[in-house]
Amino acid sequence: MKQTFTDISVNGEAISPELIATEAQNHPAPKGKPGMAWMAAARALAVRTLILQEAKRRGIGPDPMELAPGLWETEEEAIIRQVLDEAVEAKAPTPQAVRAAYDANPERHRSPALFEAAHILFAARPEDVVARKVAKDQADAVLAKIKLEPKAFDALARDHSACSSRANGGRLGQVSEGDTVAEFEAALLSLAQGEIADEPVESRYGFHIIRLDARADGEILPFEAVETALRSALEKAAWVRASRAFVDALAKQASVTGITLKAA
Repeated sequence: MKQTFTDISVNGEAISPELIATEAQNHPAPKGKPGMAWMAAARALAVRTLILQEAKRRGIGPDPMELAPGLWETEEEAIIRQVLDEAVEAKAPTPQAVRAAYDANPERHRSPALFEAAHILFAARPEDVVARKVAKDQADAVLAKIKLEPKAFDALARDHSACSSRANGGRLGQVSEGDTVAEFEAALLSLAQGEIADEPVESRYGFHIIRLDARADGEILPFEAVETALRSALEKAAWVRASRAFVDALAKQASVTGITLKAA
């Protein structure tokens, strides 16, 4: 049955299509499927309405908090926070549960890999099709020279690279996972020590000729090093589960038309 997007209400309080359309801008959806964004927006607004109605039942008025200097919660944001603070109780994880979470998958707790790398950048803006073509052709030509004479990398970097690292023969020094754009990092992870990427690597900055000089894979961190962060993550997960259970309970008691509320 095809979903219709009209006459959505929560306990008799209507949610207008115009409001849903505005909210839908905050909910990305696959290309060509705007209905998914609409449904996500409608559910989000229905949940917000449920919580605001619960605030009235509990007699909770807005008490906005300052989120950052000069930046305050809206009244609705404050009310929703206050209701959840009052209604949601999440059980704190025991020390045994924190340890068990670590032991279940120690591989998740690794220090970032470190790389010693060098590159030659042929810069071009993403939207400049002509400049991208020129940069690619230049990168191909220089890479062909490097393949014939790898020791020429430093000199060619000084002559051609648009990066300030050209002064050091293209050497970037030590970088860790997350320090570079995704395409550059993927190339580093695919290379053997001392290897030069077989093709120029494209990124939003242009085209890179990349050489991996050294690599140190991250080591598994001891439990003591991650205990605090892991406990915090488990506490947040417990709170999310408890808040969803609270909203589900409100939804079961409510009269909601035009949409089905389901736990996310």
